[in-house]
Amino acid sequence: MTGDADRGDALDGLEEALGYHFDRRALLEDALRHSSYTHEHATGPEGEGQFENNERLEFLGDSVLAVVVAHSLYMAKPDWREGDLTRALHALVEGRSLEKLARSFEVGAVLQLGRTERHSGGREKPTILENAMEAIVGAIYLDGGLTAATAFVERAFGEALAADAPPVRRDPKTEFQERVMASVGEFPAYRVVNDSLVEGDEKRFTVEVVVQDQALAFGSGRTKKAAERLAATEALERWQAEHPVEN
Repeated sequence: MTGDADRGDALDGLEEALGYHFDRRALLEDALRHSSYTHEHATGPEGEGQFENNERLEFLGDSVLAVVVAHSLYMAKPDWREGDLTRALHALVEGRSLEKLARSFEVGAVLQLGRTERHSGGREKPTILENAMEAIVGAIYLDGGLTAATAFVERAFGEALAADAPPVRRDPKTEFQERVMASVGEFPAYRVVNDSLVEGDEKRFTVEVVVQDQALAFGSGRTKKAAERLAATEALERWQAEHPVEN
């Protein structure tokens, strides 16, 4: 009973943080249940179990997020062009943004994970947190409808969806690529120069960005994509200093 009471208190705290109270709390439980947990508790011959993991809610939440954020941006930013709206949408619904949101609500503390995932630091893994956040949005949508989901998303991303929020800068890789192509007629190349092979290492991959066989910058990150982004950011600053745009 103590465990059930502690779990209930933890979910009460999460609801307070979310600013939404579920009529069907089972939906919130489903949103917090990782596939590793359901696999460990499978009872059927083909792995079926008594619990549903959060993958279906994650799928739903991803779509709900996109619709709600796109509509909110459209209404709040009548003077923005498609490109501005698209960059803002992607910045809000991409993994790092959702991971940050999940951490702000301390979602990791109440996730249901399998033993191996718990021992490998699953409560802190960006992908697991991102997916759980999407699943929570899906659960809110099923529990309270589009009105409830919209209210939650607009609270969660309030500043970014405000009418006076500034436009999002272009992705550094895209901007660097465009500048290099305009200057020298070719795309920059990204090469992995080191891989620690350590899962979860914040600097597992080191990538160099090369233009005309010259390495301009390096970046290190948990994923190749993150390392490339950091390398592109540094290279873009260097390129802008050495190739100023003429007015």
